[in-house]
Amino acid sequence: MKDIYDVLKSLEIDYIKHDHPPVFTCEEAAKYHDVMKGAHIKNIFLRNRNANKHYLVVIPEEKRLDLDLLKGNLGESKLGFASPERLMKYLGLTPGSVSILGLVNNEEKNVIVIIDNELWKTDAICCHPNVNTATLEIKRDDLKKFLDWCGNEVRFMDL
Repeated sequence: MKDIYDVLKSLEIDYIKHDHPPVFTCEEAAKYHDVMKGAHIKNIFLRNRNANKHYLVVIPEEKRLDLDLLKGNLGESKLGFASPERLMKYLGLTPGSVSILGLVNNEEKNVIVIIDNELWKTDAICCHPNVNTATLEIKRDDLKKFLDWCGNEVRFMDL
């Protein structure tokens, strides 16, 4: 697995790091938001019915994901949460630390990233550095640079 800090440095991506106790839910993480600028996000790792496609969905933290709307937009008959084993296999992450930065570990580039259009209008995004004991504030344009480097398919949608 690649060290996310090494990758960010090599891409000349600046960030502000906030250390905090482990957080496993958005509710737990909210305790530490007052010192962070940028949009707080929810990352949801899904698979389709046949488990041959995987999606990392990134939405604003306060938004509820409408799975029926998403599956319609994707042309899938069914979507479900991927298992912890799949999360480890495809993103090198454990539950509670799911992050868009986990794409650094998806060398096969077979995870499709779905980003909410509303989220992408913000100037900065807060995300875990692949562990749930810190949060990084990263400018949207720098996050785009990271996504371009990763090379995964990225789709923007109204969710």
